Amino acid sequence: MYILRRNGQRFALTPRGSLPSGDYYHRATLDSDGVFRQYYFLKNPTSNTTWKVIWFVPDNICADINDASNTGACGFNNVCSFDGNQPNCECPKGFSLVDPNNPSGDCKPDFTPTCDEVDSNNGRGMFDFIELQNIDWPFSDYVHMNPSNENTCKSSCLEDCFCAVAIYRDTQCWKKKLPLSNGRKVASANVRAFVKYQIGDHPLQNSTRLPGENKDRKNLIVVGSALLGTSVFVIFVLIGVICVGFFVIYKKKPRNSYPIRKAVESNLPRFTYQELVEATDGFKDELGKGAFGIVYKGVIGKKTVAVKKLNTVVHNGEKEFKTEVDTIAKTHHKNLVQLLGYCDDGEQRLLVYEYMSNGTLAMFLFGDARPTWRQRSYIAVGIAKGLAYLHEECSTQIIHCDIKPQNILLDDYFNAKISDFGLAKLLMMNQSHTNTGIRGTKGYVAPEWFRNTPVTVKVDVYSFGVLLLEIISCRKSLVYESGEKGVAVLTDLAWDCYQEGRLDTFVENDLEAFDDYKKLATFVMVGLWCVQENSSLRPTMRKVIQMLEGGIEVAEPPCPCSVSVTNY
Repeated sequence: MYILRRNGQRFALTPRGSLPSGDYYHRATLDSDGVFRQYYFLKNPTSNTTWKVIWFVPDNICADINDASNTGACGFNNVCSFDGNQPNCECPKGFSLVDPNNPSGDCKPDFTPTCDEVDSNNGRGMFDFIELQNIDWPFSDYVHMNPSNENTCKSSCLEDCFCAVAIYRDTQCWKKKLPLSNGRKVASANVRAFVKYQIGDHPLQNSTRLPGENKDRKNLIVVGSALLGTSVFVIFVLIGVICVGFFVIYKKKPRNSYPIRKAVESNLPRFTYQELVEATDGFKDELGKGAFGIVYKGVIGKKTVAVKKLNTVVHNGEKEFKTEVDTIAKTHHKNLVQLLGYCDDGEQRLLVYEYMSNGTLAMFLFGDARPTWRQRSYIAVGIAKGLAYLHEECSTQIIHCDIKPQNILLDDYFNAKISDFGLAKLLMMNQSHTNTGIRGTKGYVAPEWFRNTPVTVKVDVYSFGVLLLEIISCRKSLVYESGEKGVAVLTDLAWDCYQEGRLDTFVENDLEAFDDYKKLATFVMVGLWCVQENSSLRPTMRKVIQMLEGGIEVAEPPCPCSVSVTNY
């Protein structure tokens, strides 16, 4: 295997002649762990043999990937180790896999990260650490203390609400917050990672015994044995009483009452309206409102949920409602908010979703503090992947019709999740943000909504383009200015800054974004392609992902000429 340069020179990657192709089969693959390997296999083996590795690159993928914008060889909070031939991913103590079938994926903490108020002892007595040896996450720090000692490092993390992990090495301390990226095992025995947890919430506490516990356990066994015989008889009597009680209640139950749980085709739980009233404490805690209804915080069992009361749905639309809910329930993607249940009780239509602790993307983008460029670019790609799934991978194609920052939610790890997908079909035609039949929100609406032309998935691509430019610049799509200036349109500003080579102005001198100029320019060009007035020029969301991730080159975009947005 060799590289052929443009000038005709060859750069050898593997030794020539050592394993001639006449005697051996060769193959080269980019394996699932991200390592590119060349294998060989003897053509006429005298005994059982297997494919063997002759060459691979990089030499150590755990250490050679140094990119703060990605998770590294393993997922978030995961740790990579290299045995000389292949990498291995393993969740450290205190963490477990989000998906048990994907060992190289993300790890979630087994304890609840907290930002509760520290006590008078500056966190001592409230928090403690799980100590991990020879483990480091080099790209998740936000504070570097040099010089420091181990006690100072740990104390500083205890007192810091945002500190989830402290790394101590060679009289230096790095404070880090979740999620942790590029985790790896290091050879130096001087590296220590201290993972903070709230006392009483330790994932390993149940396996820790205190002095004298064995004696107590023996006493408990004696007492338990004495009680067991009596308890068995009492339990059988209680079971009999409960069974009789359920039988009587069932016989008295009215035939037309709503069942507490009833499943549509997807086996999605159905709740009564009264259940959701109790779950939300009378719809007390409002999380937000939009075109489709009002969202309230609730608790079902021990799980915090978001309950959405829908606006008026299509008249006599019970069948349509159940069909659409069934369609939404069948969607499974990490960048879509998961539907947990629904209510179809009389005139009441409600949907129960997973709760997103970090709120909406609008709150994140347009708050007091500007998010990092790394966070913003990661969120943009996640939204694109969610839309591509809705457009191309669902059994029934779903057009969202209202992509905007308020409909993008962020979970504990700031993963972007699209909400309200599929709800447009549930609403009456006049249930929109305008006085027309147009679906969507001012500033994000594609031009074809104003014309007598079919609406396709390209309306979502247009809305995503506007949203992408908002993510890049942390500016709103429309800004109403005082005086006679009217409305400042973000797509126009993006085009002007791109044409004039003033992307630093577009991101308001965001040094982190400007230092990553190639990606910044790529993201702006992708945004301009998405907001083309001619929908046929807009890329598919699958192609958008490829361009954002650098898989394909992005051509120079033409002027979007999106005058329709300014008139709307």
